[in-house]
Amino acid sequence: MMHHAYVGGRGRPARAAMLILFCLLAGACSPAGNDDAGPAGAPSSTAPSPAEPSGTGGATAAAPEPEPAAVPGKGPECPTRNCFSVLLAGDLLVHPQLWDQAAADAAVTGNKPLDFEPLLAGQRTYIGAADLAVCHMETPVAEPDGPYAGYPMFNVPPQILTAAAAVGYSGCTTASNHTVDAGTEGVNRTLGVLDSLGLEHTGSYAAEAGAGAPMRLSAPAGELAVIEATYGLNGLAAEYPWQVDLLDAPAMTAKAKAARAEGADVVVAAIHAGEEYASVPNAQQVETAHALADSGEFDFIYGHHTHSVLPIENYNGTWIVYGLGNAVTELSPWYDVNNEGLIVRAQFARDDAGAWSVSDLAWAPSVIVRDPYRWCSVAGDLPQGECAPVSQREAVRARTISVVESLGAADAGAHEWLVSLDGGGG
Repeated sequence: MMHHAYVGGRGRPARAAMLILFCLLAGACSPAGNDDAGPAGAPSSTAPSPAEPSGTGGATAAAPEPEPAAVPGKGPECPTRNCFSVLLAGDLLVHPQLWDQAAADAAVTGNKPLDFEPLLAGQRTYIGAADLAVCHMETPVAEPDGPYAGYPMFNVPPQILTAAAAVGYSGCTTASNHTVDAGTEGVNRTLGVLDSLGLEHTGSYAAEAGAGAPMRLSAPAGELAVIEATYGLNGLAAEYPWQVDLLDAPAMTAKAKAARAEGADVVVAAIHAGEEYASVPNAQQVETAHALADSGEFDFIYGHHTHSVLPIENYNGTWIVYGLGNAVTELSPWYDVNNEGLIVRAQFARDDAGAWSVSDLAWAPSVIVRDPYRWCSVAGDLPQGECAPVSQREAVRARTISVVESLGAADAGAHEWLVSLDGGGG
C-alpha cells in the first residue's frame, strides 16, 4: 500500500497515506491503478474509471470463457460440436499393365510421360467427402523415366504418387513386405517423392533422426496420428534397423502414448499383415489388432496386404477393419478378389469432456476394370455410373458385403457408404 504514497513523485507520503486510508474506510476508492497519476514514473491517465457493477463491492465479474467454434467436418451429420473424418484405402500396387495404361492416358491428357490420374479419378468423389485421406504405397518408386520393375521386386513409376496427391490424398503409409525391394535407394527415393508432393508418410524412414515417428495430419477440428508396421520384408533385411517399422504391439502402443502426449487427438493403427487372397484375418492380424485395442491407446485400427477385402469387427468398442484389399492393381487371372478393394471413412466426434470416438463408419466396395484400367466404385448408388459390367458389379458387391459383415459389423453400426446421400453422409 505504501508505494501508492509516492504516486507521481508528489513527495507528500503522509498526506497520501491518510487519503488512501480515508477512501478505503468510506468505500470510495477508485479501482487500483486508476488514480489520477498511475504507476510510479508513468504519465497521468485522464480516462474515466470503468463503471462498477452494483453489489460487487468494486470487483468486476469474470467474463465467461467463449465456447469453441463448432467444427462439424465433412461427412455425415456431426453428433457433437466437433468432428472430422478420415478416408482409408488399400494398396497402391502398380504392375506393368498399369504403367502402360498411364502412358496411353498421358497421350490423351498431355501429362507426359505417364498419367495415373484417370486410373484413380473415381476416388475423388469419396476423398472429397472426408477431411483427411490416407493411401498405402505398397512398393518403392523408380526415377521418373525408369527403369521400372514389376513383381517380384518392384520399382514402379513415381507418377502414381503424383496422381494420389492430385486426387486429394493427405498422406500414405509406406511399410510393406515390398518396402526394401529396391534397397535403401528405393526407400529414400519414395520418401523424397512423397515429400516433394506434400504428402505426409510413416512406416519407412530416410534417416535415423525421426525414424519411427507417426504420420501427423491436421483436420480443422483435430489432430490425427497414424502408426503403421509390416509383418516382414519378404525375407530381405533393411540396411538399417530403424529403416522400416515391423509389427510389434508394445512398440506401437508406446508410440501411441507419445503421440497423445505431443497433442494428437485421435490415434489410428495400420497393420500390414495377413494371408494373401484370404477372406478372414489370420492369427497374427487378430492378436495384434486386439492387443492394440486392449491397450486403450488406439481409436481405430485397420489393415492391408492380403490383396483381398477382409471383415470389419467392433472389438470391445474399438473398430477394426482387417483388410482393405487393393486400391489399384493388375487383374489376377487366378484370384478375383485381387481386383477388389474397400474404401472406408471413419468419422471421429469429440464429446463435451474432450474424448474422441468413432461416431460413424462407412465403407464402399470397389473393383479394377480394364480397357481402360480404372478404379470403379460398385456401391449401391453407383456414383461413377455403370463403370463395371453388371455381372461383375453385382458379384463384387455381394461378395464384399458377405465378407465385411461376417464378424457382425452391420449389427454394430458399420454401413455401406452411399455418397449420394447427405452430400457424402452415406
